Amino acid sequence: MSEVQHAPSFYAASANPAPDRPKLEGDVSTDVCVIGAGYTGLSSALHLLEAGFSVTVVEAAKVGWGASGRNGGQIVNSYSRDIDVIEKIVGKGQAALFGEMAFEGGRIIRERVEKYGIQCDLKDGGVFAALNARQMAELEHQKALWERYGYDQLELLDDEDIRKVVGTERYTGGLLDKAGGHIHPLNLALGEAEAVESLGGKIYEQSPVIRVETGEKAKVVTEHGVVEAGFVIVAGNAYLGGLMPELQAKSMPCGTQVITTEPLSDELAERLLPKDYCVEDCNYLLDYFRLSADKRLIYGGGVVYGARDPSDIEAIIRPKMLKTFPQLQDVKIDYTWTGNFLLTLSRLPQVGRIGSNIYYSQGCSGHGVTYTHLAGKLLSEAINGQAKRFDAFASLPHYPFPGGHTFRVPFSALGAWYYSAG
Repeated sequence: MSEVQHAPSFYAASANPAPDRPKLEGDVSTDVCVIGAGYTGLSSALHLLEAGFSVTVVEAAKVGWGASGRNGGQIVNSYSRDIDVIEKIVGKGQAALFGEMAFEGGRIIRERVEKYGIQCDLKDGGVFAALNARQMAELEHQKALWERYGYDQLELLDDEDIRKVVGTERYTGGLLDKAGGHIHPLNLALGEAEAVESLGGKIYEQSPVIRVETGEKAKVVTEHGVVEAGFVIVAGNAYLGGLMPELQAKSMPCGTQVITTEPLSDELAERLLPKDYCVEDCNYLLDYFRLSADKRLIYGGGVVYGARDPSDIEAIIRPKMLKTFPQLQDVKIDYTWTGNFLLTLSRLPQVGRIGSNIYYSQGCSGHGVTYTHLAGKLLSEAINGQAKRFDAFASLPHYPFPGGHTFRVPFSALGAWYYSAG
């Protein structure tokens, strides 16, 4: 079987040096086997190693190969559905627990970067940009909601303020999250993998899992080896495939597309994003963008339901970029790629156990950079006997997509069209 390499992204081209890790061969015994070396898996592994567990990570391709190494690189707080939606599902009492956790993922990322000296171009500041008065009212509601849960890092931007942070006429206002920010996502994953290994964790690449055998000791079987473990964490997200059929019906892989320009002049980069914040708009199918460390504009958007790779990514995303920044008309695009995220019908994460010792977290629904880091902590707490926070997520209801496995793509596309038109 040929080895799987990283997508042709700007991130892969600018990644920090990383070793090629070995394939799993033969039998290995460990306390916890983690399936997937993306953020969920690496965060889990780090927390567990710090708690004294032995950990083995098996990855079908390379560290950070999936969404963790391809995303927009934005540190966005809370969840894909905000705390007020969760309040309606679980009640205000239980929602307080979700409110406490809503801002934890970003803190975990910063703590990891500092503790392990991870070089990933971390910058502070993220902006939610409103295109009309209705979206601005939603941002005012979001600020009041987050502040009700004790969060004090937000600043409303009026139409004059927003132009000081984004060089476009498109937006009528915005909301600055000073504790938001952005990173080189693949370098964050590579740094976390190095931290895992520094604590004695083992990572095997190019080792797709064929099956998981349950029992008092679970067995994670690859083509050339077996990991026997007291616990298993399934952290494959949108790239899990059919490995765990029980997780498939209530989630759907979706593709998002990203382009990266050639390096911009200092003067042009400063005109586009004077404060070097990352930005996402408030549309249902949102656009997101930021500057890289070498002053390229990274611009993403669009959703392909069912996660097919479009034939011409630039044709999809460049017009969106030019709508925001017409001054980039003559700028060359150096990189285009697609990455998959996992969508649930509720757009809330799907968390739980299969049997007594197989744990999973998936379905970040496009909000994964911060949530996955929180998820790793929750999974490690549950395995370590402190399951209260894990169980709060596990108790959220999840439903199959309308039309089942076959028709989930057209139904979801129709729903997105409805929300976008609304």
